Amino acid sequence: MDTNGLRRRGFLVGALAVAAAACEPTGGNDSPPARGTGLLAVKIDNVGAARPQTGLEDADIVYAEQVEGGLSRLMAVFGSRLPDVVGPVRSARETDLELLAQFEQPTLAYSGAQSGVQALIDAAPLRALPQGKDSRAYFRSSAKPAPHNLFLRPAKLGRTTSGADAKAAAGFRFASRVPAGGQPETERTVRFPSARFTFNWSATQRRWLVSMDGSAAVTADGTRLAAATVVVQYVDVRQSRFHDKFGSVSPLSRTVGSGRAVVLRDGRAYDAAWQRPGAGSGTAFTVDGQPLPFAPGQVWVVFAKE
Repeated sequence: MDTNGLRRRGFLVGALAVAAAACEPTGGNDSPPARGTGLLAVKIDNVGAARPQTGLEDADIVYAEQVEGGLSRLMAVFGSRLPDVVGPVRSARETDLELLAQFEQPTLAYSGAQSGVQALIDAAPLRALPQGKDSRAYFRSSAKPAPHNLFLRPAKLGRTTSGADAKAAAGFRFASRVPAGGQPETERTVRFPSARFTFNWSATQRRWLVSMDGSAAVTADGTRLAAATVVVQYVDVRQSRFHDKFGSVSPLSRTVGSGRAVVLRDGRAYDAAWQRPGAGSGTAFTVDGQPLPFAPGQVWVVFAKE
């Protein structure tokens, strides 16, 4: 069976139930926010040895967050499309739980967690499927060194996890037309203490080409990763109660509340405000009090320190 056939088999049932939510808008009007279920969130490794990652191009949303040592990890949320394989899969953090509460019982795939964080995961409103709980869905690849070689086959998770639109579930609005305002911009870099993300506007692709730590980010087959919209969301990043096995304290990025953001779409940068009133709510982005629509397509959100 070809790749498209495998994908269709993986999400057809869910797509029939929520087809309206899964469709990208094609007109010029703002799409209203919607809620969705049946989403798959996968914690993705993001150091040099883990690249190129597999399956990121199929994510509705890619979140970038800070972890120990100032490094970064990704949370890829899948709904509209489900990849055959995704990874490398790594461990969860406390930041992930507040972030995922907006998605109404998502499935979280991860390699494991610190014992205190695992207790929080067990109490969280999500379906937790770490490597040790559902080993049939995970495998080790000989193409990468451990621990950067754990991959997931989503179709083996035991139930359909695709069909809803994660972007709509997150409260994002979309419109094909370019909003008024903003400033022309062709490049934006966001720096963590030991990592950085750069987004370059490609007028021919009408996408923001992704680079990480100074290198072009590509898919497993060598295609450049590219986002329709990039959100640099400035949040409170503080020390959590937890640490890794080496004793380094884990950062905690707070995504409930309000603050400022820069939204990149269509070669322009918009100074915006974000607001998320509670963990069960999506995040609204506005300019001068009016909703700011994103460009239809994949969204990258980078949580930068305020």
